[in-house]
Parts: sequence; C-alpha cells; structure tokens
Amino acid sequence: MIRKSFLFLFCLCAVLQLKAQIERVEPAFWYTGMKNHELQVMLYGNDIANYEVSLNYPGVSIKQVCKVENPNYLFVYLDVTSGANPGKFNFTLTKGKKKIKQPYELRSRNSKVGAQGFSKADVLYLIMPDRFANGDPKNDNYEEYKVDRSRGGSRHGGDFKGIADHLDYLNDLGITAIWLNPIQYNKGNGAHGYAISDFYMTDPRLGTNDEYCQLIDQAHGKGIKVVMDMIFNHSGSSHWWMQDLPSKDWYNQGQIAETMGKMMKEGGDMRRMMGNQNDGYFNTTHYKWVLMDPHAPKTEKDILLDGWFTRGMPDLNQRNPHLATYLIQNSIWWIEYARIDGIRMDTYPYADADFMARWCKELYDEYPDFNIVGEGWYPRNSAAGWWQRGSRMHDWNTQLKTVMDFDLTFTAKRELKKESNTKEGQEAGLFKLYECLTQDFLIPDPDNVLVFLDNHDLSRFMEEGDPLWKFKQGIAFLLTTRGIPQLYYGTEILMTGETSSPGGDANVRKDFPGGWEGDSVNAFTPQGRTADQNEAWNFMSTLLKWRRNHPVMANGHLVHYTPDNDTRCYVYAKTDGKNTVLVMLNGSDSEKQVDMKRFSEVIGTHTMGQDAITGKQINLTEKVAIPSRGVWVLDLK
Repeated sequence: MIRKSFLFLFCLCAVLQLKAQIERVEPAFWYTGMKNHELQVMLYGNDIANYEVSLNYPGVSIKQVCKVENPNYLFVYLDVTSGANPGKFNFTLTKGKKKIKQPYELRSRNSKVGAQGFSKADVLYLIMPDRFANGDPKNDNYEEYKVDRSRGGSRHGGDFKGIADHLDYLNDLGITAIWLNPIQYNKGNGAHGYAISDFYMTDPRLGTNDEYCQLIDQAHGKGIKVVMDMIFNHSGSSHWWMQDLPSKDWYNQGQIAETMGKMMKEGGDMRRMMGNQNDGYFNTTHYKWVLMDPHAPKTEKDILLDGWFTRGMPDLNQRNPHLATYLIQNSIWWIEYARIDGIRMDTYPYADADFMARWCKELYDEYPDFNIVGEGWYPRNSAAGWWQRGSRMHDWNTQLKTVMDFDLTFTAKRELKKESNTKEGQEAGLFKLYECLTQDFLIPDPDNVLVFLDNHDLSRFMEEGDPLWKFKQGIAFLLTTRGIPQLYYGTEILMTGETSSPGGDANVRKDFPGGWEGDSVNAFTPQGRTADQNEAWNFMSTLLKWRRNHPVMANGHLVHYTPDNDTRCYVYAKTDGKNTVLVMLNGSDSEKQVDMKRFSEVIGTHTMGQDAITGKQINLTEKVAIPSRGVWVLDLK
C-alpha cells in the first residue's frame, strides 16, 4: 500500500512538473469568426522548443511551429477556420515519452457595444487614471510600490473605479469619449504608464482586466466611448521578456537588452547598468524630421528608430516577424475582449513605418469603423499630413486615419493672448490660428486630425493669472474648428501647470480636486468650485451639449475668412449646405462692430443667429457688435 501511494505521488509530481513547464500562453484565449483566420500563440516554458506540438480540434489546424534562438519559446501559428466553434482544446507537446497538455479556449465573438471608432462628431476627454479619482483604496499598493500623493512622480491611487464613479460628471459635462493614458501593467512606481511590463494585463493598482471591461461597459451605457492608449515603440525594462529574451533581435540594441536582463535576473545593480556609458548604448535623437527629409542619411534614420527613449524603455524591433504579429494580435485582442472604440498610439514615428502601416490595415480590415490616432509630435502641419493616409508627399500608404495637430496646439498656446495683427512680419493672435488652417492643403483629411489645447506632456493651456476670456476663446475655437477635439482633464476647472517649472511633468498631472476621500475641495460639484471655475465649467458644458445636438458640427465643412486689421476678428462657418453655424472671435481688447455683408456667401438668406452660449438672438442684417475678446457661436436661422 505504501509502495502504491509513493508511486502515485511520484507520478503526480512528474505531471505537475511537466505542466509547470508552460509558464505563459499569449494570447490566453482567442475568438472564432475573425476575418483573419491566422492566430499566433506564443508558448513560454523551460526548454519547450524541443517538444513537438499537436492538437485535435475541428476547424483548427497548425500552420507552422516556429522556433527562435531561445529554446524556452515556441510560436505556434494556427488556422482557425470559419468552421471552428467556440470551445476548449489542448495543445499537446511531446518529447519522447514526455507529454505536456496545455488547455486553450476559443470564445464566441464579443457581441457587446464597441469598436465604434471616433470622429469629428466626438469630443475626447483625456484622463490620467492615477490622477483622476481613487474609487478603490484597496488596490493602492502593489508589491513594494506604495501610494505617495506628496510626490508628483509617484503613484497617487487613481483607478478604474474612480473613473466609473464619475461617469455621470463626464456625461453632464457633455463629452462623448474618454481617452485614458496607458492602463497596462507598469511594474515601477512611475504613474505615466508608458513603460509596459505586460501587454495583456491591466495595472493592478488601477484594477483588474475585468474591472477595466466593466468600466467600458458602464461608459458605453451612458453613450461614452473609450479610447485606449498603446505603445509599440518600446516596453518597460521590467517587462518579463527582458529576463529571458526570445531572440537577440526582439529589441533594438539587443545586446544591451540581453545584458540588462541578465543583471535583473541575477539581482545586479541596475543603477550601474543604467549609468554605463561605454557599452555601445545610444538614445534615440528624437529628430523625427529625418524620416521625411529627402536629404537625410540612413544613419540618421537608424539612430532615430533604433535608439531607446531611455535605458528604462527598451526599444522594440517591429521588424522581427513574430513580434510584429504579437503586437498586432494584442491590439485585436483588446478590441474584442474589452470592446474599446479607438486607439491612440504613442510615439508613432519612432516605430518601423512599414509595420505601423500593416498594423493599421489589419485593424481596419477587422473593424472597419474603428479609428486610430497616431502621436507625431511635430510643430508643423506638413509633418502631420505626411503621416496621414492618402498623403501625396510619398509613394506609400501609411494607412493611418487620424493624426495629431501639434502645430495648432503650440500656436494657440503662444498667440491667443496677443491682439490680432495681420501686417506682414507682425502677424499675431487669431491671425496665426487662421494661418495654421490655411496649410491644410498639406493634410489629406483635415477633418480627421486631433485638435487639442494641451495634454499630459504639455504645459496646461491656462496659466496662473490668465483672464477667463482666454479660456472661452480657446474652448470655443477648439470645439468649432475642423477636426476631432480633445480636452485634458481639469481644463474645465481652469487647472494650471507648466512643464518648465520645478517638478516638470508633475505640474501638469495633478490630482483632480475631490477625487480622493478627505480632499478639502471637491471640484466635481458646483459647490466645490470657485465662481470662475463654475463660469468656465458652465461655458464648456453648454457648448459641448450644444455641439452634441448639432450634426452640422460633425457633417459640415469649414469656411473661414482672413482676419483683418480693422475688426481684428476671426470669422468662420461650419456648413453642410443646409445648416450653418457662424463663429466670431474678437481678437481685440475693444468692442468691434462687424459688417456682416462680407460673409454673405455662408450666411445666405439667413437673417438671424442664435448664440449657442447665451441663447441671445443676433440680427445678421446689420452690423454685429462683439465685445472685447468676445465669442459668438451663432446657429443661423
């Protein structure tokens, strides 16, 4: 009896040992009925490359099993045909008499609302999850990392539940979509989220994968879309790949990544590794212009693309075919699993351009209504246009639907407080905004650009001591010009902060007042806001809700008039041929009387305009008075 029990325990231990050899399976599950039938499954475990792989499931077959340098990885490519049904099967790994059975699941396509895309009908509200609201203090601390609100660069405890708890606030404000800074797991204590440690896992300090899905369901229930921030240029140095690289070319400067990984695995002094200046490591130059510069040498492009952001952000090599497919499938998995509506891709020009075009195409092929916006931090619109699909400035198709208009952002920040001046060599103020838009001939689809006044990387639009009219003109322009508007959390309550001040980025990533239990001020309520904050909030909310109910803002095209030195006003219209909205911005410190005859082409037979903010009726058959630095948003009648 003792002998039989010993034999049983021995066999059980052997089975458990074999099963333990599969440590990771990514993606953990997949879906039937996808348009692209190919599925890559990455298997990771000790020495599994020496095993043969087989499976037996109707409608699913193995196309190819790929080994890489590291014997702890296998990339199994499957054909999941249209005849495959949802269910579970096993990967069987065989090596002589040894067998490992690894369960795998195919699920039905997710029927929940999602993958809706976003367009100029929407207004995105950018939230840094760690800084918005703490709904669940139980998830504040994870591993050795602790919440410390006294330090700008540390975790502060905001989470998914905090956002979910304030969806009514966002809905009352009038936004139609939220864009969250990265929500995937970042092992370190930094709060920005751009150093990912696991591409398939949400950060536990924000909440679980299920809680992320619940937040999206709740947002969709209120008519609010969700845009996910992704990063394919790099991972964090704490990504689990780093301690056991699939291959030396998984990262650019693979030898550096391999050495770092070994030191991490052995518990070495990472600070010494980070400070080693004699190992051949190089940063990216950030000179993004070289990609489009016809005079740039290849070496300049290579440094941009293969250089790392920092030693803490190893640069992924999307030219590796297995990594490329892995990243594309990761996006599709999040769309299907969580039902996100769009993606904002970080550091878009830093990744391999051919890969990024393939990524866009495969996502759009699977989800035709989906939208992707790529971050291209350029101070000129010519560069933004170069990246947008349909550009005639090069002979290949980037496939990217939406680009970010940093030119307009920097111009608005720099010029709005100046008085308008149209004299050559002295142009300033609203004329500079007009001038930016005159360059739209460089952009294939100006309606699909993201327009914004600030974000998590830039100084906030409002500065200490700024007049309220600056807020009103900036918001009115943002919400009525061409493109897809994006707001940054806290702008509605006049939050300020400069990246150039001591503290750097932390100045523009402050906690939203009232998001934490015990906060002395709760700006989520009118009672917790100052008079100026309430005036700003009400102005924005009124315009957002008006915009949401006026399809011409989504369907109309922009017609604008050159500001002149007499009135110093910038006048433009959004019109769809039937409905017209006329916007008038006064760039002068004095009231102006504007002769409306000049705008007869867009006014047509309309005689009155109703201001979207005040409801006031404006007679268009006579000169229109516009107060100093004033705004009219006129729905023509």
